[in-house]
Amino acid sequence: MRPAGRAETDSLYFDYPHFDPPAARDRLTDPTPVAIVGAGPVGMTAALALARQGIASVVFDAKDSFNDGSRAICVARQSYHILDRLGAVAPFLEKSLGWTTGRSFYRGHQILEFDMPDSPREKYRPMYNIEQQYIEQYLWDAIARDPLIDTRWQSEVTGVTDTENGVRLTVRDPKGSYDITAAWLLAADGARSTVRTLRGLRLKGDNFEGRYVIADVQMDHDYPTIRRALFDPDCRRGGTILVHKQPDNIWRIDYQLRDGEDETDAVREENVRGSVAAVLDELGYTGDWDLEWWSIYSANTLALDDYRDGRIFFIGDSAHIVPIFGVRGLNNGIADADNIAWKLARVIQGQAGPALLDSYTPERRGATLDVFANASKSARFMTPPTKGWALMRDAALNLALDHPFAGELANPRQMTPYSYADSPIVSPDDPDFDGGPVPGAPLPEARVGDGFLSDRLGPGFSLIAFDPDLNAGLADLDLTQVLLPPGSQAAETLAATATSAYLVRPDGHIAARWADATPAAIRHAFALSTAGETT
Repeated sequence: MRPAGRAETDSLYFDYPHFDPPAARDRLTDPTPVAIVGAGPVGMTAALALARQGIASVVFDAKDSFNDGSRAICVARQSYHILDRLGAVAPFLEKSLGWTTGRSFYRGHQILEFDMPDSPREKYRPMYNIEQQYIEQYLWDAIARDPLIDTRWQSEVTGVTDTENGVRLTVRDPKGSYDITAAWLLAADGARSTVRTLRGLRLKGDNFEGRYVIADVQMDHDYPTIRRALFDPDCRRGGTILVHKQPDNIWRIDYQLRDGEDETDAVREENVRGSVAAVLDELGYTGDWDLEWWSIYSANTLALDDYRDGRIFFIGDSAHIVPIFGVRGLNNGIADADNIAWKLARVIQGQAGPALLDSYTPERRGATLDVFANASKSARFMTPPTKGWALMRDAALNLALDHPFAGELANPRQMTPYSYADSPIVSPDDPDFDGGPVPGAPLPEARVGDGFLSDRLGPGFSLIAFDPDLNAGLADLDLTQVLLPPGSQAAETLAATATSAYLVRPDGHIAARWADATPAAIRHAFALSTAGETT
């Protein structure tokens, strides 16, 4: 929603592009290896990740521009690594605001200051704030440069039917309707997924009572890029407020509605302005400000039972809805896209067996359930679902005024990458290791010369080894071989010796590791990680 007199894309700081439907009509029905429904951040990430592996795709979106409003604004370190691998990270780094610190207040008194893990060996900060419009703009800029991606705006998918070797999509745009077949379909069309509805599938899970108005305000507020949480503030007794700084002097303010507060009244412009003014007074800000955009949000933990339906895979909000607390929504969706893209590419190219695709749901639904476990704890603290929860929350906050340990209960537990340790394509750990990251975990970062360990990885599988003779025995495998010196920072981070090795997947997660690596063991793990059909 925008203030009266301003159009949906009439922004104080961002120029929305306008996209026409396809002008050329002669090739619209040509089959495609992969169709992607939804040109939001998750769908565009999937298209770029497929293109990085050499796979063409067609992306459909019913809109004629990007999503309005800041929406998802917090992008985690692991997502920046994905953007890096896609060749799209440079403008994100130039625009976004990195941060490590959060502060929580109870009735005006600070009860917690937390710092997310960070160190000079890391290539990226733990978290970055950037409005979703820029996220979509920068991903679109990368897509526009890639000849393997055909994006069709103002193109609504109205039908999805199975074929013998794929799916048939019926697409309607302002110039007419047509059918197109795809070997595979990625549904990235959001919480109200048309594809999910057409397939008769439903999200299942829990709905939380807490409702928030989220508002973007432009103002010159002299405060660092620190996540602030205000519990039971004077301006909204019994409620919670979150405050984030964004680029272009845009501040995101999320404030909880009171029990019984009518949503229709709450989102009226005059009431939003009054509520925002009260929050700014609470923050001690007395300068000028302008209202940019607002919306309303409810905290839910919902997911499909299976993220795959035949040749259709659901990614992002079409597969799962998670609470905003802990900034896991967008980051979880980006990881979905990265995960399915490399698997689908290897199957299409004949480099892996079809069973590889069966690992998508266990890995990514497992990640969603892990998010639910952590986000639900945060949601119950931020928006207590019952009077009992509210009583315990308020008791903890009161205790935190005098006892710092209790303030940790207000820690939102920011998003951390999920480990695929239980995945069917991840090898069991080598018990001879003493420390270091286990199989299934994301590869940690380390300094290597003037760069970083992640810079050495290839677009496919990578083998990190410390013995040059080991790599020489694996030249026939489709591996990027990364040879590092024993005793280096990377070796220390990996708890590796001269005989150790790590097999790393295209998505940066560890497939296997060995304290005393052998070519035979590496071949076996490589075969497992590609469904056993490449050796």
